[in-house]
Amino acid sequence: MYLSHTRAADRHGGGASPERKLSGRAMAGVPPTVLALGAVSLVTDLSSEMVTAVLPMYLMYGLGIGFLQLGALDGLYTGATALFRLGGGILADRLRRPKAVATVGYALSALTRLGLPAAGTSVAGLSLVVAADRTGKGVRTAPRDALITAAVSEKNLGAAFGVHRAMDSCGALLGPLAAFAVLYAVPGGYDTAFLVSFCLAVAGVVIMVCFVDDPGVAAARERLASIRGGVSALLVPEVRRCILTTALLGVFTVGDMSLFVGVQQRLDVPAQALLLLPFGTALVFMTAAAPLGRLADRVGRRRLFLAGHAVLTGAYVFLLAAPFEGWSALSLVLVLHGLFYAMTDGVLMAYVAPLIPESSRTTGLAVVQSAQALCRAVGAVAFGGLAAWSGLASAFTVFAVGMAASVAGVALCLTRRSE
Repeated sequence: MYLSHTRAADRHGGGASPERKLSGRAMAGVPPTVLALGAVSLVTDLSSEMVTAVLPMYLMYGLGIGFLQLGALDGLYTGATALFRLGGGILADRLRRPKAVATVGYALSALTRLGLPAAGTSVAGLSLVVAADRTGKGVRTAPRDALITAAVSEKNLGAAFGVHRAMDSCGALLGPLAAFAVLYAVPGGYDTAFLVSFCLAVAGVVIMVCFVDDPGVAAARERLASIRGGVSALLVPEVRRCILTTALLGVFTVGDMSLFVGVQQRLDVPAQALLLLPFGTALVFMTAAAPLGRLADRVGRRRLFLAGHAVLTGAYVFLLAAPFEGWSALSLVLVLHGLFYAMTDGVLMAYVAPLIPESSRTTGLAVVQSAQALCRAVGAVAFGGLAAWSGLASAFTVFAVGMAASVAGVALCLTRRSE
């Protein structure tokens, strides 16, 4: 276990323990704690995607809901984590127990798997279960990212977050396949799939408890962080600019469920393809996250984060003016979508974490994540409303123009600041 003052000394040129040097050489700057957290995320995402990969097709073509309702549910899926991210971050900083708070979040998500059979075909019931699951995700996300930050030197943060996100997306990749395997073995056995999902989520909690080091144990005697201290950390100008940037770009990010349905309808592929779309995005994300994380350490994390949103803009434009349709076009969009996540998800945390003092880091990360989640929720609902009112083409046009203008504006501001 790495002590807080030892990590701080490493970042300022101090000595490192032999254990840290060995793990750095063996894993290229990615220590065992990060790998253990990656394993937790892999198993948990496998569990989650078993039950969420089928939602777009089930809701649109099973229950017959429209884009407005789908956008609202998509917004709930994205935005329900926002306030709980902040609460989890504040609690972890005050208690100096990020591992304990993250474990509670994982355990809450695991329990929601048992509520899925009770929800049945009720959209309201499904919404409640999704909200509870996202609450668990919100509570655990900032403490987990703080654990990653505490376990690795600043120069390797991009690589560490990239490896973690690659393992996380591996779970998202395997989830739909696992659900298909269970339903193939037990036709119509949705309760069986939910039970398997619950068992996998519990396995993630066990890995978290047994294999993840907790730097909070060494810091327990320090003065508890206050909410005021967390707020003061956010007065750092660069952190404020990061929050504004992520919020602005988040407003023009189409929610995953709406994007997948839009891709299927715009590119004229069978409705059954909806089951494969999350698989395609996750495959690209898993493959590209680690190398792009290392690239971010070299060329600049903020620069790569902005470029990722430019890639997403390209996906919107292609959907509007694709010269061809079918599976080839579908594959290209999924590649762009997966690259977007690989260039932004872990890269954002790797960029902003070193800017926030360690005493209030989890709170600061939670504020950035909450701003992004809330604005993405607004964007998801807005896209659903536009698609329901004026059609998919108009909705994608508005979001493509908005995202392109936002990326250009942020890039111009960064250029002027650097000059």
